[in-house]
Amino acid sequence: MTDSPPRAGETHTFERTFTTEDVRQFADVSGDDQSRHTDPDEEGRLLVHGLLTATLPTTVGGDLDVLARTMEFEFVAPVYTGRRVTCTWTTESVDEREDRYDLSVDAVCENGDGEVVLTGTITGLVRKDEASVDRRN
Repeated sequence: MTDSPPRAGETHTFERTFTTEDVRQFADVSGDDQSRHTDPDEEGRLLVHGLLTATLPTTVGGDLDVLARTMEFEFVAPVYTGRRVTCTWTTESVDEREDRYDLSVDAVCENGDGEVVLTGTITGLVRKDEASVDRRN
């Protein structure tokens, strides 16, 4: 853990394996209950919603006290339940302001085979009073 402000070049990772229950709950909450998300395929898997997959970089941002301003995602390949997905968050730039740090981030999510499933660009800010709390490595 570090208690320093955000720095360009720092990376953070988060891994998750989505479950059938995760997908069904997201379908209920989002209203996106297409059969591809609710009926298992021939291997017994559900297709994970793209926006549910996008919760990986938002989890990292939340851990780092980032208040997002913009998020742009490209959903490159499908994600299925039971498969581990790893998100790598790379802080590309940090501009210090009087009361905050403005930052730009690249996010890449890969499945267990190393195949990219999601890429994203995020801009946001960390307030200076929040930059002094413990931050995830």
